[in-house]
Amino acid sequence: MTASPVERAVAALRAGRPVAVGSATILSVETATGAILDLLDPQAKAPLLLSGERAAALGLGNLREVGDLKHAVQVHRAPWLDRETARSLADPSRDFDRGPIGPLGAEAVRCPGEAEAILTLLRLAGVLPAAWLVGVEAEAKVGVEAIMAAVHAPQVQLVTRAKLPVEGLEGTQIVAFRDTGTGEEHVALVVGAFGGRPPLVRLHSECLTGDVFGSLKCDCGPQLKEALRLIGAAGGGVLLYLRQEGRGIGLANKLRAYALQDRGLDTIEANLRLGFADDERGYGVAAAMLRALGVDSARLLTNNPNKVAGLEAAGVHVVERVAHHMPTNPHNADYIATKKAKSGHLD
Repeated sequence: MTASPVERAVAALRAGRPVAVGSATILSVETATGAILDLLDPQAKAPLLLSGERAAALGLGNLREVGDLKHAVQVHRAPWLDRETARSLADPSRDFDRGPIGPLGAEAVRCPGEAEAILTLLRLAGVLPAAWLVGVEAEAKVGVEAIMAAVHAPQVQLVTRAKLPVEGLEGTQIVAFRDTGTGEEHVALVVGAFGGRPPLVRLHSECLTGDVFGSLKCDCGPQLKEALRLIGAAGGGVLLYLRQEGRGIGLANKLRAYALQDRGLDTIEANLRLGFADDERGYGVAAAMLRALGVDSARLLTNNPNKVAGLEAAGVHVVERVAHHMPTNPHNADYIATKKAKSGHLD
C-alpha cells in the first residue's frame, strides 16, 4: 500500500527533513539538525512558529491573539535565536532551568488555517509543536485539506483478523485496522457474539506506562483489565485499542508531561505548557472501526463525555453510558481528581 501524503510528511518531520504544507515549508525544531537548518536557512532569517498554548506559557502577552490559545504565533528571528535557543523555547522541560532570554518579537500568523495544519502535522509526528518556517522547496509535500481530513474525517482499512485466546474470555478475535490517512495501526478485540444487540464497547487509548509497566500515575492499566472483565461478563463486546498515547500527543511528549508533573503541574497544565490542548484525541477513527465491524450503536463503557459526543458526532449511536471507575492510589488520586474537575469526567 502506497503511503499517503500525510504519512510521508510525518516520516520526513521525524527524520528532520523539510516538509511543504500548503504555501509554507517547515522544519521541526526538535528533529532538524543544525547542519540542515544552516543549509536551508543560511542567512538565519527563518521565523519560528509556536502554538498559541506554548506562546502563552512563554508569556508572549503583547499579542492580543495570545488570549485565545488557538492562535498560533510567529516569533521573529533574532541573532541570539539559534537552534539550541529555539529548542529551549519549544521544550518546557528547560523553562525551569533556563536563564533570561532576549526580547521576543512576535506576531499572529497570516494564515491561521495553514498554521493549524502545521501544528497538527507536528503532533501526528509526535514531536514538539514548534517549527522553523524556511523558504525552500521540499520533496515531501502535503496539503492543508489532507492533514485536516486525516484528523477530522479518518478512514480505516480492515487489514486482518485472527482468533486470540485471552484468559477469562471466550470466542475472542483480534482485528487490525490501518488509518488510511496517517498510516497508524489500531486494533479491536472482539469478544463473543452480540446477537444484534448494541454491544458493550470500550475505547481504550494506548498507555505504554500503565498498560505494560503497571504505572501507578494513572488508572489506565486497571481500566483495561476491568473493561475486558466487564465485556466478558456481559457476554461479549468490543474493546478498541487506539494509538492515542498521552491523550493524543505521543509517547515522548507524554513523558515530557510527566517530567512537568514532577515539578508540580497537573496533567492539563503540563499539556498546555508543552504547547498542546489539554486533550488532543479524536474519536472518528474509533467510529470508523466500529462501523467496519458492523456496529452502529453501542453501550459505551466510559466516564468521559467527550467519547460519547465523539462517537455520536461520527455516526455511532450511544444507547447507554456505563460508568467505569477504578480505585485510586496515592500516586494517581490527584490525576483522577483533575479529570473530574477540569475535563468533566463523570461519576
